[in-house]
Amino acid sequence: MTDLAEEIRRGRAARKQAPRTSHGRWIPAAGRPEPLAVLEAQAKSREPDLVPIRYGRMAVSPFTYLRGAPAVMAADLAGQQQTGLTVQLCGDAHLLNFGVFASPERALLFDLNDFDETLPGPFEWDVKRLVASVAVAGRDNGQPDARAWQAARAAAESYRLSMRRLAGLGELDVWYERITTEDIVPLVRKMDRERFHSQLEKARRRTSLQAVDKLTETVDGHRRIVHDPPLLEAAPDIDAAAVRKILSDYRSTLPEDRRVLLDRYRFVEAARKVVGVGSVGTRCFVALMTGRDDEDPLFLQIKQAQRSVLEPHLPKSAYRHQGQRVVAGQRLLQAASDIFLGWVSGPQGRHFYWRQLRDMKGSADIATMSPALLRDYAALCGRALARAHARSGDRIAIAAYLGGSDTFDRAMAAFALAYADRTVEDHAALQAAIASGAIEAATVT
Repeated sequence: MTDLAEEIRRGRAARKQAPRTSHGRWIPAAGRPEPLAVLEAQAKSREPDLVPIRYGRMAVSPFTYLRGAPAVMAADLAGQQQTGLTVQLCGDAHLLNFGVFASPERALLFDLNDFDETLPGPFEWDVKRLVASVAVAGRDNGQPDARAWQAARAAAESYRLSMRRLAGLGELDVWYERITTEDIVPLVRKMDRERFHSQLEKARRRTSLQAVDKLTETVDGHRRIVHDPPLLEAAPDIDAAAVRKILSDYRSTLPEDRRVLLDRYRFVEAARKVVGVGSVGTRCFVALMTGRDDEDPLFLQIKQAQRSVLEPHLPKSAYRHQGQRVVAGQRLLQAASDIFLGWVSGPQGRHFYWRQLRDMKGSADIATMSPALLRDYAALCGRALARAHARSGDRIAIAAYLGGSDTFDRAMAAFALAYADRTVEDHAALQAAIASGAIEAATVT
């Protein structure tokens, strides 16, 4: 039985350890690691021919730089005061790691959708990652600092209010909490509603059938993946026995009913695929499977899972297998997860996790958002983040820490602008290193 009074006391006591106003002060630590050195250290474990693509994508703007540099921000956050109120962190909760996807019941939900860096840690780290991305995105869109501040504040306020609401609910009510498209529609302003419905319809069309049309061609009467080097190209040769073993090991991590479903598909071929910004260079593949016939496809994504960028600064993961760490974190944080989510060890002992390549997934077009729409979207992300944290952390203590005033909201908005300044400087340093030839970058679309 929960001791509500004790949890409330613990949350309020955390204000002494990390006053809410302290979140608004961000000064780089005296021994701050050189950001480029952090990125270069990551590059050593990645595919050498893809690393220049990663740098090319990060160099486009401060926002793309921020997306690709969660390791840099993790080191920065580690030097700040911490509340000690632990949740399962997403670890990379920037604006574009939220979006819509299909639940197993085929309902479109809005939620977090990337968990490569998930690990238990202080709740405010995810909030700071979110608000910083809001401020950087607003500035990239040409919005003045006052607008960027308002949008970042809206994200923090929504997180706080949502957490306080969730603190008043029972355990099952919190566990079953979800954000559906019907919940989102009232938040969308009339002038944006047509575009919103268009994006939802686009997400509904993003299925394996659409992927087949885009990524395959018919060769000698059979479907084959169309190669587009270096973004999509033939996977290294793996003999049939190795493929069978990998599939069998992955299958064993699925619930029994999903194993039966997977057994109805036949492996056709795999290809290496470049995805995202921060993930570029890690080993990622897509596997084409067919069911009843070639017109009944299933595309699975096999993505390498490395140690979380948070782990150097937090207790080690309870999971020795990094793919299992990602899957366990995703299942805990998401309201509903991919039915084919599982993990496996691949060649040379590398860790991977599996999921569907496309399952009605869709994300917002941040670059075209007006100040009002960015503010609304930031608030929606804050709400989704609070829901995710409430499943794994002490929501009552966190709500007590946040309180009923806007102290936390304003501090987070101040942090967002301060970290946006730092991001601009770090992005400029990357561009300078590329211009000087110290770092190789490639532009591939």
